[in-house]
Amino acid sequence: MPSFHHGAVEIAYLDEGEGDPIVLVHGFASSKNVNWVYPTWVSDLKKSGRRVIAFDNRGHGDSAKLYDSAEYELAVMASDIAALMDHLELERADVMGYSLGSRMTALLARSEPHRLRSAILGGIGIGLIEGGGPGENVATALEADSLDDVTDPVGRTFRAFADQTRSDRKALAACLRGSRRLMTRQEASEIAVPVLIAVGTSDEIAGSAHALGEVIPGSEVLDIPRRDHMRAVGDKVYKEGVLDFLSRRP
Repeated sequence: MPSFHHGAVEIAYLDEGEGDPIVLVHGFASSKNVNWVYPTWVSDLKKSGRRVIAFDNRGHGDSAKLYDSAEYELAVMASDIAALMDHLELERADVMGYSLGSRMTALLARSEPHRLRSAILGGIGIGLIEGGGPGENVATALEADSLDDVTDPVGRTFRAFADQTRSDRKALAACLRGSRRLMTRQEASEIAVPVLIAVGTSDEIAGSAHALGEVIPGSEVLDIPRRDHMRAVGDKVYKEGVLDFLSRRP
């Protein structure tokens, strides 16, 4: 598995296929494999004629594990996307995030719009601005000695997912505490690249996709029917909507 260094931090990534590049940015407690390879996003995008790049966020997957929450400030994490593009000598790419990955993508879309042909924000709605995602209850659950010690339902969900993916739970807790920055409504309204917002209609974590669509000028909204935050990722409607969106980019 290839990797590169962004400063002192080693970031693992994959780079497959040929064509217009798309960078995939996974969600909290996930990985490039869990979010993008196993649900066949990578293979499906390659079949559609795309060069597909996906990486493990710092603290996740095969990338470096850090235990200082300051190392996970959202702007720092977003800068890993640009650093990978620089490493691969990509001036511009479509970028698709999911959940935390969408927060990173949105930040980059606002700060460096020239790097993004488009931004696809999966698994995040008005929560980008108003919060409502995993909080201290999840960090506490990650640090508990055992899943049996966790009573908070949201905390149990994320702890079980972290155990399932054999994640470094202390690194994830630091990431959660460091990456909580919300966008202001004004900042979100300044995103000027083409945006698709895709959220499951049963997602109780992301917040309303349509409410965020009203804030980001010219954005499109894709409802993923009857899918919650965890199950929307590999959904057929999500994939078809993304491929259609990408096919219409100039």
